[in-house]
Amino acid sequence: MSKRDFLTLLDCTPEELKHLIQRSAALKTLHTNGEVYQPFPGRTAAMILQLSSTRTRVAFEAGMNQLGGHAIFLGTSDTQLGRGESTQDMARVLSEMVDIVMIRTLDQDDLEDFAKAASIPVINAMTSRYHPCQLLADVQTFVELRGPIEGKKVAFVGDGYNMCASYINAARQWGFNLRIAAPPGYEPDAQLLASTNHAALVETPREAVENADLVVTDVWSSIGHEGQEEQRRATFASYQVNEDLLAYAKTDTLFTHCLPAHRGEEVNATVLDDPRSATWIAASNRLHSQKALVEFLLTCET
Repeated sequence: MSKRDFLTLLDCTPEELKHLIQRSAALKTLHTNGEVYQPFPGRTAAMILQLSSTRTRVAFEAGMNQLGGHAIFLGTSDTQLGRGESTQDMARVLSEMVDIVMIRTLDQDDLEDFAKAASIPVINAMTSRYHPCQLLADVQTFVELRGPIEGKKVAFVGDGYNMCASYINAARQWGFNLRIAAPPGYEPDAQLLASTNHAALVETPREAVENADLVVTDVWSSIGHEGQEEQRRATFASYQVNEDLLAYAKTDTLFTHCLPAHRGEEVNATVLDDPRSATWIAASNRLHSQKALVEFLLTCET
């Protein structure tokens, strides 16, 4: 049996992704009902988090515990990577000691090199290029509140960075129609955008949001943009999601943000708490979607 990785949403088929959403909902129901489900006693996950993390770390660590296993946190000062050990060597060693690895690192290539050398499943816990775990929670949240996302209109307003890139892959995999509004010079990768006819770049936030079923944004200065904050605030000023912009969406639209949010920048002070905001539900769903992902990778046969 060969192992499976989750480095981007394209590592799963559309059918497998739909299964993950259904399984996430089922695990959420078990958790809500107080039912214990522990299929992985004695199994261990390593979490290599070279960048800061709140929701991802807590969801994986708590989730692995709820599944009956154990999680080991490895921060930037807890491994030998900073002292010359190669990514491939660490992957080979951890493959002999743990059952699954989650990695948050800036460079997608480093993640992919690790996954190639590892004989155990590897999960992308965010890089500068993609954040696929967040999309599992976002889609789960939409399905939970509004039903199937296929054929729906989704708006992404802001930087064409890792969240936007993952939304492009999600549009391709789930078949929704994505409209992206980003300032000139901050558009998503052109080759990635051209990979699907389900995503398109538009000129203004209003054009993206008009009649949208779901509106999404992310911070203007993410990890890897240190020192650019002031310049980015000026560039993105007209791309703030607020009640005035949401008024152009459908009356039953949902809004979500992957968090952490900078109120007063990409969102105003109140839209996160607007009745249309599903942000907090999506944050909660990170726990259940990541449990479903771990379960899938530890049990799937290829």
